[in-house]
Amino acid sequence: MTGKDAGTRDTTAVVQVRAEGEVSEEALAYARTKIGTVVGRPGLPTVTGEVRIAKAANHAEHPWSAVADLRVGRTVVVVHAQDATSQEVTDQLRDRLRRQVERAAHGADDAHRPVSPPWRGGRPAEGPAGREAGQQDPHPA
Repeated sequence: MTGKDAGTRDTTAVVQVRAEGEVSEEALAYARTKIGTVVGRPGLPTVTGEVRIAKAANHAEHPWSAVADLRVGRTVVVVHAQDATSQEVTDQLRDRLRRQVERAAHGADDAHRPVSPPWRGGRPAEGPAGREAGQQDPHPA
């Protein structure tokens, strides 16, 4: 390893974008581009899975649907979207997928970690039990 690549980390994104029903090549290429920008971002752990774009003939309002079923590192991310056009459903899926991938890559562990009590190095709780010993309660009993 040379000095110039010492700080870089290789991220891998193996995500297949598939069509179900009558989906044009242009719509599929647009979806591949938009989804690729989300899952191919530097700094993410390995991303694998698939995205399915479908057009249903019998749905009048929202004939387009998309489902992303991905694994980001060790976290499973599933995102659904429905809309009137292929571009709108792809954009909606991209926005939702971006939020979920960020959460899976950076914030999932903090949200579900149990809180340690103060005597074990955790943060003090809010309210009367968490106040420092020298503070007075503004509402005495």
